[in-house]
Amino acid sequence: MPHAALALLLFLSQPFWEAKPPERWTDQEIDTLRHASPWAQTTGHNPELLAYLATAAPIEDAEGELRLRTRNTLPEPDPDYADFLRLNRENVVVLAIPWLQPARFGTEAEQKRMVEESAMISGRQTWQLVGHFPPNQSDPVLRLVFPRPAKLAGKSVLFRLYLPGVAFPERDVEFRTRDLIYHGKLEM
Repeated sequence: MPHAALALLLFLSQPFWEAKPPERWTDQEIDTLRHASPWAQTTGHNPELLAYLATAAPIEDAEGELRLRTRNTLPEPDPDYADFLRLNRENVVVLAIPWLQPARFGTEAEQKRMVEESAMISGRQTWQLVGHFPPNQSDPVLRLVFPRPAKLAGKSVLFRLYLPGVAFPERDVEFRTRDLIYHGKLEM
């Protein structure tokens, strides 16, 4: 009996994304996963921006489940991005930021600064931005592409960003690696 009770206690203490499959997640749980989970955080203020790890399996599972439930009212990602991801998923980490006004994506100089200054940092390692997919009217999400590290040395992954066209464009978003475990695997 003690072993069964311990197993039940461990099962009940797991987060919902570990305890049940995506098709059994409630709408509120999907919203939590997409907006306030280890894979999704806000950064800054005026405006506060959401940033999430778009290539993390729990985020992809939540978005897929949401598309099924809402009969595809959630906009599909830009086709160029979808093709890129299909070909490069194992080699990249994508940080996504929903963009409030896709037509206002800063000047060309600001966009260049984003490319030059945005980086992913873990421990003493730094990876520069390798590409991006700008927001547009049909897909109002900025997607920042970084190389996927073979191994992370630090306890967290920090994204140091320059975001064109917003007040206070220099932003940091930090994710604790120990919290990014999904079904026993680090998910970014």
